[in-house]
Amino acid sequence: MHRGVSTAAGLLIGFAIDRAAGDPRRGHPVAGFGMLAASLESVTYADHRRAGVVHELVLVGSVIGLGAVLRRGGAIPVAAATWTVLGGRSLARTGRMMADRLEAGDLTAARELLPSLCGRDPEALDTDGLARAALESIAENTSDAAVAPLLWGAVAGVPGLLGYRAVNTLDAMIGYRNQRYRHFGWAAARVDDMANLLPARMTGLLTALVAPLVGGRPGTVLRTWRRDAHRHPSPNAGVVEAAAAGALGVRLGGRTEYRHGVEQRPELGRGPAPAVGDLRRAVRLSELVQYAAVISAAVLAPLSAVLWDRMRGRSARG
Repeated sequence: MHRGVSTAAGLLIGFAIDRAAGDPRRGHPVAGFGMLAASLESVTYADHRRAGVVHELVLVGSVIGLGAVLRRGGAIPVAAATWTVLGGRSLARTGRMMADRLEAGDLTAARELLPSLCGRDPEALDTDGLARAALESIAENTSDAAVAPLLWGAVAGVPGLLGYRAVNTLDAMIGYRNQRYRHFGWAAARVDDMANLLPARMTGLLTALVAPLVGGRPGTVLRTWRRDAHRHPSPNAGVVEAAAAGALGVRLGGRTEYRHGVEQRPELGRGPAPAVGDLRRAVRLSELVQYAAVISAAVLAPLSAVLWDRMRGRSARG
């Protein structure tokens, strides 16, 4: 089987397994990587950027090297890696659970659930605040947990799948601007920004494509993206959150309370603030984008393989 075709097949199979089974409840490889990274940090940590660069290179480089070994097995390792790195079904399930708890008026249970979606202070949020926090997290994580790994898998196979998840996990662990990680986590944050530049914009385009299925308009998505995304402090989260706001006809951003303090985020979109019903629509939008992403990745994988083969051929002739 041609390498591009086997990659496409592996991506489709791995996506199907994720949709059917979700993340394993115990022994998740990503959790194991996180434990390894935390242990290594006790050795590599120093309050300067060079130490963070070494930390990033060792961990991400090791994972990409492992992926390069595993890629020789055809579709099976691609499927296994895809299932390992995807988090789309778990994201949608958590979003629905949040909507259920908010509709039932159980704010205590909703607040307990919020940390599994984002790092905001749940005790400071009411029903609408919890709905907005969950919706924004679902929009951003649709790209991080589904579109980005699928795109990197299509372009680079198993090394792309595993390498992207390593980059994204390290950013979630140390890519902060607090006192401990301002310098050490700089490389993790910058590499994650670069790794998500194209996936975030692909997510925005796919959001525009499927917007009519959640009551939105593609033109509104693109206008909101163009008008508002650049105002967000993140070059990537701004794109996907603005696109989601345009598709759902809601206004995101505003006062955002974290445990470390309060941030005033720019407003994205021109509709009303999101309510619980909008959160359910956001979950549906996320799932539609995920399906569109895996189809796009399956089409892109053979084309990418042909391009890599041509580049290698030119290099050999040179």
